[in-house]
Amino acid sequence: MNKALAMWTRLKDKPMGKWLFARAVCWKAPYFSTISPRFEELKPGYARVSLKKCRAVENHIGTVHAIAACNLAELGAGTMMEASLPSSMRWLPKGMSVKYLKTCKTDMVAECTTGDFGEGPARDVIVSVDMKDMQGNLVVHADINMYVSPRKRTT
Repeated sequence: MNKALAMWTRLKDKPMGKWLFARAVCWKAPYFSTISPRFEELKPGYARVSLKKCRAVENHIGTVHAIAACNLAELGAGTMMEASLPSSMRWLPKGMSVKYLKTCKTDMVAECTTGDFGEGPARDVIVSVDMKDMQGNLVVHADINMYVSPRKRTT
C-alpha cells in the first residue's frame, strides 16, 4: 500500500480523520485549499470528493464556479492516482476536457474513476470525473489525461 492510501486508511474512520487527510493533501498542494475539499472515499481506481457551496466558490450568478469544479475534478483525480499507483510509478496531468452540463446551486460531489493500471511503460491514462449536485444531477463531466511513467531511479 502506498503512502497516500495508507494515510487515508489510517485516518478515515477516526474523529476528524477525513478533515485531517484533506488538510494534508492541501498542505502538499496548497491551491486546492481554495475549495475546502472534503474527501469521502478513496481506494485504488476510485475517489469521491466534495465541496460545500459557499461564497468562496460561487460565480456572479450564485452557482458553483466552473473553475471550482475543475479544481475539484483535478484534486479528486490526482489523489486517486496517488492512491492507486505503486511507489515505482508517478503521474502528471497532461490535459483536461470539461463539459459544463448544468448549473450547480448546491454542494458538489465528484466521483473519479479509471480502469486498472499499474507498473509498466510510460503511457496515458484517462480519469473520468462525474460531478453531481445534491439531487444527483450530473452538472459537470471531465476527462483528465494523466501521464503515467516509471519513477526515475536515484543512485
